[in-house]
Amino acid sequence: MQPPESKPKYCVGTLIQDMGKVGVISKVIQSGALKTEVAAIKWRLNYEISYIDGDIQVMGEKTFIRLVEAKVIKILS
Repeated sequence: MQPPESKPKYCVGTLIQDMGKVGVISKVIQSGALKTEVAAIKWRLNYEISYIDGDIQVMGEKTFIRLVEAKVIKILS
């Protein structure tokens, strides 16, 4: 049974600064939507972040929010 979809705190297009690198949330991946064998990614809301240097990262919402609160990630707009 999949957990119910939750509304993301941040939306696609949110501009961030992550340890000096500028990036943008390019996708919000609802739990169960990403086809992967990694259970932690399947059963939580994830953000796909595309950085200006071409790097792309997938980060769980709780981790992302914790890093914003710790001021490691800054929301630019």
